[in-house]
Amino acid sequence: MKKNRAFLKWAGGKYSLIEPISARLPHGKKLIEPFVGAGSVFLNTDYDSYLLNDINQDLITLYQFVKRRPKTFIQDARKLFVDRNNQPDAYYALRAAFNASSDPYYRSLLFLYMNRHGYNGLCRYNSKGIFNVPFGDYRKPYFPEKELEHFAEKARKAKFICRPFEQVFRRARQGDVIYCDPPYAPLVQASNFTSYATGGFGLTDQHELARRAAQVAKKRDIPVLISNHDTELTRALYKQADISSLSVSRSISQKGDGRKPVTELLALYNTDSAASNVVSINKKLKKVGT
Repeated sequence: MKKNRAFLKWAGGKYSLIEPISARLPHGKKLIEPFVGAGSVFLNTDYDSYLLNDINQDLITLYQFVKRRPKTFIQDARKLFVDRNNQPDAYYALRAAFNASSDPYYRSLLFLYMNRHGYNGLCRYNSKGIFNVPFGDYRKPYFPEKELEHFAEKARKAKFICRPFEQVFRRARQGDVIYCDPPYAPLVQASNFTSYATGGFGLTDQHELARRAAQVAKKRDIPVLISNHDTELTRALYKQADISSLSVSRSISQKGDGRKPVTELLALYNTDSAASNVVSINKKLKKVGT
């Protein structure tokens, strides 16, 4: 299966980890993502349908417009990708227009523009909900037309919503699979990044996500796969899951020369029936080996 890139640049995007994530995702009819982000897992899997959620309303509104009006959106967005808008004064004027606007379509166009012209593709708001990512100073920002077209085509199978992750879990049914890519637990406490969307995602949320994942797998027979940093904290949180570790290189950092390998984990909460099948298979394999 050819890998497809998301049309947004995204901190913590999963494009480079598609293979190990896909290998761990159980089969099912619908994939539910409570933290869809840029959508790399959605774009590179093949479920019958998708329920894609994010707490960032600007992101979800953008996806809804790309799904409903792809040609018009692409035509209008392309007009912002011109040389005169790749200057600090133009960027900050358009950023101010985004923060002042209540028009969802205009905000969606500017969200894409800022994603490609802002610093490192970051998505960050202050405590008042003001988008505050500085100018990126790129020679010629890329306009992701092909990626937008592919997203729009794949989005025919998807429904986009903006809800707290707890509500998304309640929508899951048997036959569904849940993949969670939450804001990561910090490697060190001072690095905790909580301004992706106003409200943040703290330790209490990390605990609640792990609790719900274990509960939905055990009591409702719905498997859950979670990505996160591999730390003592996350291993304690996911102690009821089957954990695998992998090394990745960060694509977004404060300094380009500061990008270093970081260990992440995949925590799979399998259903009781699936876990029983695994035990049965392992027993059969041992008998074959003797």
